Amino acid sequence: MYKYLFGPIPSRRLGMSLGVDLVPKKVCSIDCVYCEVGKTTTLSIDREDYIEADKIKEELSHYLENNQAPDYVTITASGEPTLNANLEEIIAFVKQNEANIPVCIITNGTLLHDQKVRAALGQADLVLPSLDAATEPVFRKINRPHKQINFESYIQGMIDFAQEFKGKIWLEVFILPAYNDQKEELEALKKTIQQIKPDIVQLNTLDRPGTIAKLRGATQEELQAVMDFWQLDNVRIIAKAKQTKQNQFRSDTETAIKETISRRPCTVEDLISMLGMCEEEVTRCLDNLASLKGFEKVQQERGVFYQIREQ
Repeated sequence: MYKYLFGPIPSRRLGMSLGVDLVPKKVCSIDCVYCEVGKTTTLSIDREDYIEADKIKEELSHYLENNQAPDYVTITASGEPTLNANLEEIIAFVKQNEANIPVCIITNGTLLHDQKVRAALGQADLVLPSLDAATEPVFRKINRPHKQINFESYIQGMIDFAQEFKGKIWLEVFILPAYNDQKEELEALKKTIQQIKPDIVQLNTLDRPGTIAKLRGATQEELQAVMDFWQLDNVRIIAKAKQTKQNQFRSDTETAIKETISRRPCTVEDLISMLGMCEEEVTRCLDNLASLKGFEKVQQERGVFYQIREQ
């Protein structure tokens, strides 16, 4: 079992994506109400050597030497990846050893005001920053940031990064009904998007259990209404990932399931789609994992989600 890698899994945005986890669960600069990874346990803005670069490079080398190449190497985290001081070294390692595999970074964008962070991302092919709010009260309500994060610096950091970065930027906007779908907030979001000028704006919404109760995702009709309201040519609603061919990328299926639900809750249907397995095999593997400490089943509107929580 890999400790710092997970997948590849079919991403709604990136095809078959090999995830690289750069910080322990859950070290982050914000504590979003909707986060599928769970509540932030270490709220921090300090960049540190959370995981040694050599350990991550060893796992990457082993995977890439023994498995089919993914569509993307996606640097993400059970938290915020730009908090890892080794970020630039990890990106450089992938680009030097697997130049044909594009590197994507998924970030909440709160550290982009730091020129060192912007420089560290410079070798990436694609960066997916988040923008859930364009006014400070809504930002603090949804994202619950570290007290030292300055909202104006956060927004300006994304604008500055977009001007400097040579790769593609796909800006994710997470629509959460009753939080950021009011007319005034949508108008402010549109203005900020026009300042950042990303290549694509991706509308997303809640699909798994969040960190607080009674959240709901926006419907397709509500997401479409946001698109219609903005009238921006580069806005896309994130579609469901395509199902993979059975066992196309990994044969250690039980381990792959364990790695996946240790990071985010999934339904049986999610796992079938991600791993290309039949329902009977997924169910058998989940039954085998049920005795593990921290294994949980959570009933949500979309179905039963399975997860393994740290104790």
